[in-house]
Amino acid sequence: MTRFRYFTAASLDGFLADDDDNLDWLMTQPIDEDGPLNYSEFIAGIGALVMGATTYQWVVEHNATSGESWQYTQPTWVFTHRQLAPVVDNVTIAAGAAIDFRQTLAEAADGKDVWIVGGGDLAAQFADAGMLDEVLVSFAPVTLGGGRPLFTRAYDFELREVDRNGAFVVARYDVVGARGRN
Repeated sequence: MTRFRYFTAASLDGFLADDDDNLDWLMTQPIDEDGPLNYSEFIAGIGALVMGATTYQWVVEHNATSGESWQYTQPTWVFTHRQLAPVVDNVTIAAGAAIDFRQTLAEAADGKDVWIVGGGDLAAQFADAGMLDEVLVSFAPVTLGGGRPLFTRAYDFELREVDRNGAFVVARYDVVGARGRN
């Protein structure tokens, strides 16, 4: 059964990016590519991706600056109300509620999981739709004091796994539910 999983990194004070949508703080932290809750093992189980417009634009701009190409072979949906253009054929620009895409995303994942790449508001929208099963966070030893939040709703989670990977505390949580509704 396809699971919807939010895999991300955050600062100790709970931000994905700073006020300027910068991730430089993240790229300077040491990590063991083969360590606990690593990206390679995670992405091997992913059949489809979803991301918000800000995340998508950051990836596209980062690739343009670094000379990299689109790195995802999986079909990808970008949820936005903005007018954006897909950079490759496997990117679909989508507008609407997460729940309206449940079947489409599950079918596209073809027996694998769906990765909610980010941001925190998109992950919360998927949670509100009952489409967020797991949150995996790598907490970096840095604070930002503001920026893009890890999650934008009041929710309860249950810790399933915690470990250390390089400079990061890595944790896996099950989604329990919105506070006040569980």
